[in-house]
Amino acid sequence: MNGKLLLLLGLTFLLSSCEKDDICAESTPTTPKVVIEFYDAANPTTAKNVSNLVVTSPDFTKALSPFSGTNKIKVPLKTFQDNTVLHFIQNGGTTLTTDDNLDVLTFSYSRTTSYVSRACGFRTLFSLNTVNPVVLTPDSNNWIQNIVIVQSSIANETETHVKLYF
Repeated sequence: MNGKLLLLLGLTFLLSSCEKDDICAESTPTTPKVVIEFYDAANPTTAKNVSNLVVTSPDFTKALSPFSGTNKIKVPLKTFQDNTVLHFIQNGGTTLTTDDNLDVLTFSYSRTTSYVSRACGFRTLFSLNTVNPVVLTPDSNNWIQNIVIVQSSIANETETHVKLYF
């Protein structure tokens, strides 16, 4: 009986010293999205809301929800490549129609991966390239008129990284 009690106490001591599985808190910084703010091309200091804007990519399984009534959006960049091609569709819907206006932007960057914790895993930080960080593919009807890089280091989602003028 003494041996069983000693074994039970020993197991209790060992198990109480183990840590519970970590939980990744919502406040823990993870891989940030690029923050894009929209402005009026005719009046560059005035923020301008988008309406019926759909953002998609050949690599997305589905489009990001339509953005309307906002002048600031957050979109993901690829964590496994040094560029991301995004389609910005003005008047966008789930299928292309004649009033849709598609502009293609290519984001070029370098990546740094860092370990956050056992529960949260890794996060990727991005740094937009100094040469051609965001390139608009020209077409006969671009709705995006100008691109300005505000912050080339994408380490959080609290500040604007890119301004698009339309």
